[in-house]
Amino acid sequence: MTQQQTAGPPTTGQADLAEEFLDRQTPLNRVRNVLHRYPAVSPALVLLIAVIVFGLLNDRFLRVENLSLITQQVSVVGTLAIAQTLIILTAGIDLSVGAIMILSSMVTAQLAVNNGLPAAMALLVGLLVGLATGALNGLLVTRLKLPPFIVTLGTLNIFIALTLLYSNGATVRGTSMPGLLTWTGTTFPVGPVRISVGVVVMILLYVLIAFILGKTAWGRHVYAVGDDKEAARLAGIAVNKVLMSVYLAAGAVLAVGAWIQIGRTNAASPNGGVDLNLDSITAVVIGGTSLFGGRGSVWGTLLGALIVGVFRNGLSLAGLDVLYQTLAVGVLIILAVSIDQWIRKAKS
Repeated sequence: MTQQQTAGPPTTGQADLAEEFLDRQTPLNRVRNVLHRYPAVSPALVLLIAVIVFGLLNDRFLRVENLSLITQQVSVVGTLAIAQTLIILTAGIDLSVGAIMILSSMVTAQLAVNNGLPAAMALLVGLLVGLATGALNGLLVTRLKLPPFIVTLGTLNIFIALTLLYSNGATVRGTSMPGLLTWTGTTFPVGPVRISVGVVVMILLYVLIAFILGKTAWGRHVYAVGDDKEAARLAGIAVNKVLMSVYLAAGAVLAVGAWIQIGRTNAASPNGGVDLNLDSITAVVIGGTSLFGGRGSVWGTLLGALIVGVFRNGLSLAGLDVLYQTLAVGVLIILAVSIDQWIRKAKS
């Protein structure tokens, strides 16, 4: 009998063995399997616990004004985390997301305020800057076959230097900022909570990227490339084209993040966003996206961004120094990666 003849659906005996195997699983293994199947469950639980704990520690935490502040603070990190998610889904990592956002914001603000370019055109140029920086990262990864970590570590320094050279280290701020540039900082009431336009823009980006990743062939190709590049190539997927498109999409998202940042701070600073790289990676990893690629969702990333925002805000209300807040975020990263390693064992 040939192998093809023996292949087919499992027999009754095989089904019984599989059922017996599942019955033998420990409760811990069952939890791991659930977390592997639904990556957003763990960050949702962490967020709930964090809100309860910080609410008990300080009654100001759950006040409407403070919750409004957290959502507005999360708008920038949450947008950057979308770009970081796209890169990490392909088993890469981008250390330059914060630098790209700052460079784009400085170019946009300088052109509009100091060079008299119409705000809409300045935003378009800022978008082109984001696409150009993403293209540079993508070319170095796909053409020179360099590791994304090394590439973006190098371009991080390049983009920071370009920003300082272009701006002469000066911050663009004040009433001279065109209204369209600061529009994303405008707030409006939603019930008792005030939401900024930047938060709405961020949420719309999440909806768009979630749809693209979940409902299009491109999205399936992104997951396939992150899971196993060689298998994806053998399946007929143009791996380099997918990677290049991911870095371009990330650059475009970061340009939108620059717009949100300008509106939030009513300024563009070459020294802003020191912790943005760390926070964006933290949001993605805590959100259940695997650093090894091929598993995760942007909705989990949004929960991760909220967790980062809640931790920073809650620790600040508790009177802890900013250094301890950064330490706490670092601990969160290590815990999240450790849990991800443990969850990945369920795949085997």
